[in-house]
Amino acid sequence: MIDDDLILAVREQVADRELPDAASADDVRAVEQVVGHPMPLLLRRLYLEVANGGFGPWDVVSLTDTGDWFSDCADISEAYRDFAEPESPLPSGIVPLMDRGGAMWALIDFRTADGQMWDWDPNLCCTGHALAPLGQSLAEWLNDWLNGTMPDGPYPRRELAGKDCPAR
Repeated sequence: MIDDDLILAVREQVADRELPDAASADDVRAVEQVVGHPMPLLLRRLYLEVANGGFGPWDVVSLTDTGDWFSDCADISEAYRDFAEPESPLPSGIVPLMDRGGAMWALIDFRTADGQMWDWDPNLCCTGHALAPLGQSLAEWLNDWLNGTMPDGPYPRRELAGKDCPAR
């Protein structure tokens, strides 16, 4: 699917949800300034053309506080700052995108043009090994959701714990 098709498919998939209005270009720029990297183009278009949060399999966090919180955070900048604490193993530019529940998050890499997706699941081992790349772009990840092939729990392709993890 090309981006236009994905945007249309996402819009159709969430048509029955009461979502906030689309974000503004200023909202996108403000988040990019906080993160220090440009937002992947497909994600930018989803926020600008679908809604300012609430779309996706577990409801994407809004760019601004819309009054509809889709996680424990009011907006994506707050989620990013929460993960950027000194003890956090998240590299700069990897942004929490969707709260999957149970301390699990879907994250997106703003350092990559196609928005490579990451998983955060401290339940598998420990916070030191909670982060793992999924080897999927945002478009591929959304296709899994739209096709009904996205797992509800841990991702089957990710390493469950580091080989050197004492909690293993």
